[in-house]
Amino acid sequence: MQKPPQSTDFALKETSPNIGAGSITGDKLSCTYDLVEQMQYLYVRVVKAKDLPGKDVSGSCDPYVEVKLGNYKGVTRHFEKKSNPVWNQVFAFSKDRIQASILEAVVKDKDVVVDDFMGRVIFELNDIPKRIPPDSPLAPQWYRLDDRKGVRVKGELMLAVWMGTQADEAFPDAWHSDAATVGPEGVNNIRSKVYLSPKLWYVRVNVIEAQDLLPTDKSRYPEVFVKVVYGNQALRTRISQSKSINPMWNEDLMFVAAEPFEEPLFLTVEDRVGSGKDEVLGKCVIALQNVQRRLDHKPVNTRWFNLEKHAIVDGEQKKEIKFASRIHLRVCLDGGYHVLDESTHYSSDLRPTAKQLWKPSIGILELGVISAVGLMPMKAKDSQGTTDAYCVAKYGQKWVRTRTIVDNFTPKWNEQYTWEVFDPCTVISIGVFDNGHIHGGDKGGKDSRIGKVRIRLSTLEADRVYTHSYPLLVLHPSGVKKMGEIQLAVRFTCSSLVNMLHMYSHPLLPKMHYIHPLSVIQLDSLRHQAMQIVSMRLNRAEPPLRKEVVEYMLDVDSHMWSMRRSKANFFRIIGVLSGVIAVGKWLDQICNWKNPLTTILIHVLFIILVLYPELILPTIFLYLFLIGIWNFRWRPRHPPHMDTKLSHADAAHPDERDEEFDTFPTSRPSDIVRMRYDRLRSIAGRVQTVVGDMATQGERFQSLLSWRDPRATTLFVTFCLIAAIVLYVTPFQVVSLLTGIYVLRHPRFRHKLPSAPLNFFRRLPARSDGFSLNISNAELEFGVSLLTRCI
Repeated sequence: MQKPPQSTDFALKETSPNIGAGSITGDKLSCTYDLVEQMQYLYVRVVKAKDLPGKDVSGSCDPYVEVKLGNYKGVTRHFEKKSNPVWNQVFAFSKDRIQASILEAVVKDKDVVVDDFMGRVIFELNDIPKRIPPDSPLAPQWYRLDDRKGVRVKGELMLAVWMGTQADEAFPDAWHSDAATVGPEGVNNIRSKVYLSPKLWYVRVNVIEAQDLLPTDKSRYPEVFVKVVYGNQALRTRISQSKSINPMWNEDLMFVAAEPFEEPLFLTVEDRVGSGKDEVLGKCVIALQNVQRRLDHKPVNTRWFNLEKHAIVDGEQKKEIKFASRIHLRVCLDGGYHVLDESTHYSSDLRPTAKQLWKPSIGILELGVISAVGLMPMKAKDSQGTTDAYCVAKYGQKWVRTRTIVDNFTPKWNEQYTWEVFDPCTVISIGVFDNGHIHGGDKGGKDSRIGKVRIRLSTLEADRVYTHSYPLLVLHPSGVKKMGEIQLAVRFTCSSLVNMLHMYSHPLLPKMHYIHPLSVIQLDSLRHQAMQIVSMRLNRAEPPLRKEVVEYMLDVDSHMWSMRRSKANFFRIIGVLSGVIAVGKWLDQICNWKNPLTTILIHVLFIILVLYPELILPTIFLYLFLIGIWNFRWRPRHPPHMDTKLSHADAAHPDERDEEFDTFPTSRPSDIVRMRYDRLRSIAGRVQTVVGDMATQGERFQSLLSWRDPRATTLFVTFCLIAAIVLYVTPFQVVSLLTGIYVLRHPRFRHKLPSAPLNFFRRLPARSDGFSLNISNAELEFGVSLLTRCI
């Protein structure tokens, strides 16, 4: 069944960028940057100066260097009272924007009113050498300073000037001419960087028992529980069933921790002395650096920890010297699990935490972030819309961030990155954002999301370069909106085809997830905690990868309710069952002789399979093989992308979209919430009816032998006896042949009324008679009117 095509504006487009990989024959990796368009830059490295003349009254100077190329000007930082300054700063001027033939490096003295000219060095662009990596960096040289008339003056400047590309190692940390409007305090926020997610561990705290607790009120049975806090995570055990001073729990509590471990585990034993009132019976602190690390399912050794009792003296909490009690624990860092920190449907890494359990890589993933076109304005600047766009790509533990292209709706990044691949059934995510911090600090607020693209590696052919323009589609309260397009080049290089194919027989997650599985509720809670830890750690990097960026890439809100997604998932199920429905319709046409020739051929095939049953399985597998070979001609030739029809993004009702963008808890007025609740009740009523019908059919099967209806059970038992005798004396092939011919009989031998077995089954009783309760007429009339209004 062919699905209707989506809008051309929202579709994936194949492109032909001028990249090195397009002309490769044989050697796939002949160039480090063969997935992006080559961009030429003029690099100027200002290293240091010496013997600069004094310009102030005190005989000192405050020097800085101004690098000028036409209308572009880059400035180093200045030093106070220093005649031998060291800058070691790099400036990069895009060759496409060069409109001059002379490069000037001017040394100036910082002054209050007008900066004093100290000397300059001039280069002819035609004389500048060209450097191609992997050549070693160009060695800087000393140049004598000249005045404006070309006369030598005191002082020398050490420079290195060369023509290169974005593959140069100086490129990421260089000042770029296309960001000339960014001040020194914001330069660090626009550079390209590579980040690594922190190494995450599951911390398992098995609370076994406690001994010799000292409750304040000894006249009552203590109701003791244990509370464990790690960072912003807090869990507690149930109240011990043995209400004594020696309680027992044997309960596991799971936490997420990241290396390096910055905080200890805080454990308190508390007694529920009243409603909402707990008394602390003892505390202990456990440093995770000293906790045993477990790689398999074997339990670690238990250990007794002393509980410290605290007393309040003169309003201050002081530690008591005397021994209070102790607690029996089994604490370990579980390295055999994979700590989920992203949506399970879009995982980019499935390896366990412990590096000793990692398998060798199966290939290399290369991503070329080429450019974007048609970006929407994200903020206002000088009464005009503008966008300062950058990209973030995440795969495994490695995050990459491109440089920010300032004030440009068609930015060109042309940056290439590489990841090791350990599992082909993983996803790489690429997001485009607007930089809100190009002026430094937190003045600009948050980085706005422009759009996101996901590419599943298992849908890529090995060693093939995919160059496509991906639409950046975002769901707004007003509907689906295209925020622009991003052009990417992707290549998955397989190092061993056998190892990659062997991966398809391995479990998706590490074996600890199957030997000691965690509950769905536990996994969801731990995933949320892992996301918070990752976003907090990356937000502390320099420059920071902002929290809003990390949360968007990790789909932090993917678990929230959405009527649109619920409808989309329902129709996905219908699409899966459509094949079964199509087979059923085809069999109905065969049985009704819609095409007599086809029906006769099916009769012949059926008789052959009955007479030679050993051909059944080979025939089925041969049929599946032929279908697969036939579909090979129409196999997808590009990676899958967001389908607005499949996701129901283009058909969602405005109120459904508004509900999806609502906060949790809701911030909408009570009448809107009431209307949505009533709508949900009406839908739940239909689901309830369907579930009740399914339960009724199952209970009718159970009632065949339950004697709930004695006459029906008598008929069924008698039929079973007769059928057993007949089948015992009749060969199975004869029974199968007669049954098949009866099912495929001509329509003139059929009746339009339901068959006798179906009539018998529908008359069987179900337990629904004892399920429903009577409701009053007023409630019934109100419910019917409400349901009618909702529908």
